[in-house]
Amino acid sequence: MQLSSFTDYSIRVLIYLAMLDKDELSNIATVSEHYHISKNHLVKVVHKLGQLGYIDTIQGKNGGIKLKKSPKQLNVGQIIRQLEPLELLNCGASFCHISPACRLKKYLIDAKNAFLNELEKYTIYDLINNNQKLLNLL
Repeated sequence: MQLSSFTDYSIRVLIYLAMLDKDELSNIATVSEHYHISKNHLVKVVHKLGQLGYIDTIQGKNGGIKLKKSPKQLNVGQIIRQLEPLELLNCGASFCHISPACRLKKYLIDAKNAFLNELEKYTIYDLINNNQKLLNLL
């Protein structure tokens, strides 16, 4: 299973902002430079993270972006559930004629839920806490 680049970038933005001092602002250009990600992609990511209530976006000359919640409140599994559709197969009857009798869809749904349930054990804080290597890279 592979997450989309959008979800990957979203997690990276949250990690970066979580590494900052509380209430310290950053901006898309800085995050883009640290991760070597297109600013255009990050504009969309930051917009979505703001809509979901994970970050604050402050407009104006002294504006920027910062976490809206504590890193301990940012659950990795829940974030992925909100960003990633994770539809593993197209099981519509018009696409697959064995769909009414196929058990694979249920097994894949179970596997997807197990995957996400495992990720729900972790927060952004868990990703950054006592992670000197990450601090050195950012």
